[in-house]
Amino acid sequence: MFEILFKYPWTVFEKGRLVLLSGAPLWLLAALLAAGGAALGAQVWRRSRSGRVVMSWPRAGAIWLLQTALIALLLALLWRPAVSIATLKPQQNMVAVLVDDSRSMSIREGSATRLEQAAAVLRNSLLEDLKKKFQVRLYSFGKGLQRIETLEALEGKAPASRIGDNLKTIAAEAGSLPVGAVVLLSDGSDNTGGISLETIAEIRRRRIPVHSVGIGTEQLERDIEIREAALPSRALADSRLSAVVTFRHRGYADRKARLVVRESGKALASQEITLRGGDARQTEAILFNAGIAGPKSLEVAIEPLEGEEHRGNNSLTRLVHVESRKARILYLEGEPRWEMKFIRRAAEEDRSLLLASILRTTENKTYRQGIANPKELEEGFPARPEELFGFQGLIVGSVEAAYFTPAQQELIGQFVDQRGGGVLFLAGRSALADGGYARSALAELLPVTLPERKGTFAREEAGVELTSAGRASILCRLEERAQNNAERWKKLPALADHQDAGAPKPGAVVLAELTAAGGRRMPLLVVQNYGRGRTAVLATGGTWRWQMLQDHTDQSHEMFWRQLLRWLVAEAPGQVSGSTPRGVLSDETGVSLQAEIKDRSFRPVADARVEARILGPGGSAEVVELNPAPEEPGRYAAAWAAERPGSYLAEILAKRGEEEVGRDVLMFLREDGVAENFRTEQNRELLTKLAEQTGGRYWRPEQARRLAEEISYSEAGVSVRETRELWNMPVVFMLILAMRAAEWLLRRKWGAV
Repeated sequence: MFEILFKYPWTVFEKGRLVLLSGAPLWLLAALLAAGGAALGAQVWRRSRSGRVVMSWPRAGAIWLLQTALIALLLALLWRPAVSIATLKPQQNMVAVLVDDSRSMSIREGSATRLEQAAAVLRNSLLEDLKKKFQVRLYSFGKGLQRIETLEALEGKAPASRIGDNLKTIAAEAGSLPVGAVVLLSDGSDNTGGISLETIAEIRRRRIPVHSVGIGTEQLERDIEIREAALPSRALADSRLSAVVTFRHRGYADRKARLVVRESGKALASQEITLRGGDARQTEAILFNAGIAGPKSLEVAIEPLEGEEHRGNNSLTRLVHVESRKARILYLEGEPRWEMKFIRRAAEEDRSLLLASILRTTENKTYRQGIANPKELEEGFPARPEELFGFQGLIVGSVEAAYFTPAQQELIGQFVDQRGGGVLFLAGRSALADGGYARSALAELLPVTLPERKGTFAREEAGVELTSAGRASILCRLEERAQNNAERWKKLPALADHQDAGAPKPGAVVLAELTAAGGRRMPLLVVQNYGRGRTAVLATGGTWRWQMLQDHTDQSHEMFWRQLLRWLVAEAPGQVSGSTPRGVLSDETGVSLQAEIKDRSFRPVADARVEARILGPGGSAEVVELNPAPEEPGRYAAAWAAERPGSYLAEILAKRGEEEVGRDVLMFLREDGVAENFRTEQNRELLTKLAEQTGGRYWRPEQARRLAEEISYSEAGVSVRETRELWNMPVVFMLILAMRAAEWLLRRKWGAV
C-alpha cells in the first residue's frame, strides 16, 4: 500500500536524502509562499465580507489555510523535490546469506524444525530473487563459518552458535570483496553472551547492513529451564552443601516437580517443589552431603514433566572438589565449662576438623589439648603470625579482652582480615561486654555493637527460635525441610545461660534469637563477613543442655556445632590458593589459571616457582608454569587451552628454591554443545538490535520475500547514487484533489459557494 501511494518503498525515504533539483534558491520559495499567502488572505477576507454570507474569522481562516497549503504544495513541486539514494550495482555486489546450523536449529516446532523453516524461507523465492540482482554466497555457521553450495548441506549439528565471531569473518572478507549486505537466518541463540561493540563497530565501518530473519518461536508454551545452579567450588569431606537452583517455567503453574542432585547417576538428594504461577524466575535450594574427599561431578536437574517441548535444558553439571584436608581450630577458654567439653566431643567425631584448645585452669596455668606437638602453644596464646596463622578458625570463650596483649589483639584482627580465618566469640561471665571487649581493639571484629554496661551475662534459662535468615541458612539446618527445621529449633531444650550481645552491626545477619525472662528477645547467633574472613557471636555458653536433656540418639547438638565450626573455616585459604574466573567453559577452550602464594605469615611471596599439573579427560596430563602478575606481588597466572571436552583437575604447586610453600587443587569443566540446549526461544531482541545498529532490518519469515528489494538500497560494496523525483507520486495528486474537495465542501456547508 505504501508503494502505491508514494511510488517507492519506505526504505528509499528512510535511507535516502531529500534534494531539490530546480537549482533556484530556497529564499525565493519562501518569499513566493509568503506573498501568495498574503494575497490569498486578502482575497478571502474581501470575499467573506462582500458575499451573501458573512463568514466568521475561524471559517475564513480554515479556507485560507487550505488554499495556502495548496499553493505551498504547488510551489514545492516547482522546485522539483527528489530523493538521492545509494543503490547497489546489479551483479557487481556480493550478498552473504548466513544460515544458523547449530543444534538449537534442530528443535522441532510443529511439523518442521527451525532449520527446515529457514530453508523454506530461502526456497520461497528469496534466494532466487537475490541471485537475480546480486552474486550470492551461501554460508552455514556454528562455531565457525563454512561456505556451502546448496541448502542440503545444512545439518543442524554444530555444537555452538557464535553470531558475532562469524560476522567478524564476513566483515574481514569485505576488505577484498564488494559485500553489499548480509542476510542472517537464525534463532538468535549466541553462546558467547552477545555481539561485542567491537564487532558492531567493524560492520558499521564497512557500511554492511545486516538483515536478520528471526526463526523459531519467541516463547515456548510448556517448558522448564534451569538458568543457574550455585554450589561451592570446594568443601570439606562430609560437609552439608546447598545447591541454589534458579529456573523458569511456562505452562506448569501450581504443578509439582522434583528437584534432584545426582553423582554418576546416583541421587544424592531429592525434593518435591511447587512451580509458582507467572513467568518470573523461581529459586529453590536443595541440601545434600558432599561425601568423601575427591573430585565430584554433580548433575542438578528438574525431572521433565509430561508435555515438555524441550527437555535438554532441565539439568546442569557442576564440579565440587571435596578436600581431604583437616581444618585446624584453636579454642581458648578462660574457665572450665561444660560447653567446652561438648564442643570438643562434637569436633573429635568430625574427620574434617582438628580442635586444639587452651584452657586457663588458674591465673598462671593452662591446659592444652589436641596439640600437634609438645612445643605447640607451650607459651599460651600465639604471639607470632606463623603460629596463629597455622589455624583456620579461632574460638574465644569466657576470657576477658585484657588477657590478650595489644599485639595479640592486632594479630587476631590480621588473622581474620588478611589470613582469611574465622573467629567465633562465645558468651560467658568474662566475655563480650562483661569481659571489656567493647573498649578493646577486638570490638571492631565483632558483628554486634556491645552494650556499654556490665552484668550482661545471666545464668538463667532462655528459649531459642530461628529468624527468617536462619531458616534459610544451611548453618542452622537440623532438618531437611525448612518448616520441620524451624519447629525442631523451637523444641530444643532451653539454654543454660545467655548474654545480651547488643545490636547487630550493618551488614551482620542474625540467624537465631533467644527469649529471656519476661519475653525479652535478643540476638543469639550473629554472623558477618570481615575482610577476607568471617566472624560470629554466639550469645550463650549453655548449648550443652541440647545434648544432656535429650535422648542419647539425638544429634542436634553435634550437628549444629559441626556445621558452625565448618562454616568458621570453610573459606579460609591455605598458603597456596588456586582459582579460575569461570568453573565452566561453554564452547570455548581458553582458561585462565590463577594462584595466590603466601608465606607462613601470609605475606605475598613474589619469588616463588609456581606450576599447575593438569589432569584432563582420557588421562591427558600437562604441566603449565604460572608467571608473576605485574604489580600484584604474590599473584601468579597463566593462560591455557583445554582442547578436549570434559572435567579437568589442576594441582597448583609452589616452591621457593627446593622448599615447598604449599599446594592447592582446583577443578573446571569444558562443555561443548550444552549451551545450545538453553535459552532456546528466539532471541528477537538480539536480532533486532543487530539489524538496527548496522542499518538493516529485522524480518519475520513471512515478510522475507521483500528482502531482495530492500537490500538494493545500500552504500556498501559497489554502489551508485540515484536521484528519484517525487513530483509524480500518486499521493501528491491525491493531496491536491483532497484540498480542493475539502475547500468546496466547507464552502457548501457554510453557504459560501
